[in-house]
Amino acid sequence: MRGFTRWSSKPQVDYAVQTVDPDENLLSQPVCEEADRLGWVFLAEILETEIGRYPENVEALAELGHVYTRQGRFEHGLAVDEKLVRLAPMNPTVHYNLACSLSLLGHTSGALDALERAIELGYADGEFMSEDDDLRGLRNEERFAALLDRLGAAGDSQ
Repeated sequence: MRGFTRWSSKPQVDYAVQTVDPDENLLSQPVCEEADRLGWVFLAEILETEIGRYPENVEALAELGHVYTRQGRFEHGLAVDEKLVRLAPMNPTVHYNLACSLSLLGHTSGALDALERAIELGYADGEFMSEDDDLRGLRNEERFAALLDRLGAAGDSQ
């Protein structure tokens, strides 16, 4: 019997599998930063459109305020937070966010007033408040330390 070569109908292909560390950034820093920036711009445009249609959409406004802050558009964020306080005056989170916007703009007294109101309405996360970068400008203020004490988050607010 003569030998013969048997051919498979399935091609034999070796695929090289490369494992990628999910923490390893394959894109350059400037490319990543530009992608993030464009993402925030896109999200802001979507939320602005939504609010144009439904001006009292509290959830969309709250997200837009956050987006503006991430974009460094603090005046815009402040305007949104002021509107949210008018729409939801009993919500402690909107007062807290107003305090953040005021602090980022250097309005120390107003920021502390808004924080105090947030606490009066039930805001209770002193640990987060003590570490929030948006409130960095308040950390050396006696009123800020007193508010942290009131929440039981005395510790180091520096």
